[in-house]
Amino acid sequence: MKDGSTHLAHKAEHAVDLDTGAVVAVTLQAAELGDTTTVQETLADAGLAVAELVGREAKLHPEEEPKVNVDGIEELVADKGYHSGAVLEQVKQLEVRTYIPEKKQPGKRHWKGKRGQQQAVYRNRQRVRREYGKKLLRRRGEFVERSFAHCYETGGMRRCTLRGRENILKRLLIHVGAFNIGLVLRNMLGAGKPRELSNRAPGLVSRILGLLLHLCGHHNADPSGPGAVRASRDRSHSITLRYLLRWEMAT
Repeated sequence: MKDGSTHLAHKAEHAVDLDTGAVVAVTLQAAELGDTTTVQETLADAGLAVAELVGREAKLHPEEEPKVNVDGIEELVADKGYHSGAVLEQVKQLEVRTYIPEKKQPGKRHWKGKRGQQQAVYRNRQRVRREYGKKLLRRRGEFVERSFAHCYETGGMRRCTLRGRENILKRLLIHVGAFNIGLVLRNMLGAGKPRELSNRAPGLVSRILGLLLHLCGHHNADPSGPGAVRASRDRSHSITLRYLLRWEMAT
């Protein structure tokens, strides 16, 4: 625009695993499309991604218990913008349970000729009001909104200078992939970002220095003795040092 503002051209949708917080699928939709129109594509992409993970687990670890749900996606949790009688009926036909808060509408709804939608809406309403449904909605607010905050607020993807949907989607996939890598690093190292890892570095260095001073003190206190004893003692110290380093990175 002439005043420097821009119109919303695209919107992104995330399908997030509520157990790990990882983004399973991401789609880029036109900005004029409503949430009830775009949810089907995002759900389909998430189902394909989960099916691919199930096949990979069965191929790499056939004897172990799979870490991915072999039945695929069984529950859909979303905000009230995705609530629609038609959407709930379609998702019900896919044998997926929905937990979508209902919009506040004036007056009463008329269900004449919409028996399937009525059943889907009433069952969704019952699930949302239960304690388990409230728990899932709280987890949605924690994990799903966190992925948007990392990718678009602190990640700076609210605005994009690329042109064309395909180019923007490629950039978005790289961004979301980096977010998932951060989750893996946080699980392995205890830090998911370089800044957090750098904050842990002073504690790691102090532990290493303290261990080295402790080793030097033991070495100077007992200079005599067979060389084999000193060598074995040094080997034990090196093993202890590696163990402490591994433990520090894991905590």
